[in-house]
Amino acid sequence: MALLERAQALQAAGRDILHLEVGEPDFPCPAPIMAAAGTALERGDTRYTPAAGLPALREAIARDYRERLGAPVSAEQVVVTPGASGALQLVMTALLNPGDEALLCDPGYPCNRQFVTLAGGVPKPLPLDVADQFRLSREKLAQYWGTATRLAMVASPDNPTGNRVDTAELSAMADWCAQQGGTLVVDEIYQGLCYGAPADTVLRHGDRAVVINSFSKYFGMTGWRLGWLVAPREMVSAVERLAQNWFLAPATVAQHAALAAFDEETLLIAEQRRQLLDRRRTLLLEALPALGLPVVGGAEGAFYLYLDVSRHTDDSFAFCRDLLEKAGVALTPGLDFGAGHDPHRYLRLAYTCDEDRLREALRRLADYLEAR
Repeated sequence: MALLERAQALQAAGRDILHLEVGEPDFPCPAPIMAAAGTALERGDTRYTPAAGLPALREAIARDYRERLGAPVSAEQVVVTPGASGALQLVMTALLNPGDEALLCDPGYPCNRQFVTLAGGVPKPLPLDVADQFRLSREKLAQYWGTATRLAMVASPDNPTGNRVDTAELSAMADWCAQQGGTLVVDEIYQGLCYGAPADTVLRHGDRAVVINSFSKYFGMTGWRLGWLVAPREMVSAVERLAQNWFLAPATVAQHAALAAFDEETLLIAEQRRQLLDRRRTLLLEALPALGLPVVGGAEGAFYLYLDVSRHTDDSFAFCRDLLEKAGVALTPGLDFGAGHDPHRYLRLAYTCDEDRLREALRRLADYLEAR
């Protein structure tokens, strides 16, 4: 956040800043979603909905799992939430009692540990190995599971590496966690943004896992703050009671807008944007190794590359700060994503701007590294 604040200050002062630090693509919200929101406003659909969300939206989400992803999900398993962050808050509080441990992948999304702490739990880092390309395995999970562990969380695709975990392997992890009296929570918010393989879900293999998802990434609805979770039926009533107390309900207009997310026209737009992101990804994967910036992790999904900068620095935060000041390129240091994976060696690049801007970023990076 310190680097983002500085980047914004430099931009306000007239500098041309290339923003490769922000986890939000440059695409506008799809037109069918905007039109659905306008129609809802014209109809006056602005009153509270049930705490678990509009029944029509819960059914639309469940139908998408069944028809597009081949997962036997019912509407009763779906709870619509104020963003994926709202879903995380609900899940952590429903599953954790004070003092319970939650295993969180390192590197991984930095806010997860705050949701665990908010629920009274103890976030326990699960350091992943670069030798394994920072991938979680069932063996690694078992190695770190302790007597106080009640849940483990993994993302697929993940932030910051873009790694995917095979859904059959995720299902095996979910079964193993259940055998220990715990739960596997799978973050699938980048589910639709996959490259080289179709989108998939752990729910295709059963309902042992709790799944988090969002309209933000694949459907381009970041500012609408709308997500969902899918849980075993026996867990849903507790989640719904929590939602009633904390949020009352998700934003009504956002829910009506999201009904259009599963329309054929919107899905076509989302697919075209996925292809654009894949082209950006390919451009960077071809160019970065020649700059002495190898990519670690699979980069198989999301819109991030995790780069090893150890050839150039032993402090990726200082590197990012200096690069911003001298070259006007904003990147995210590895320290954001955990402390147990030698984060000073790494930084994250978000390919969330168009190809011309990415080429300019590569040029500036090359000039900066040559001058060091």
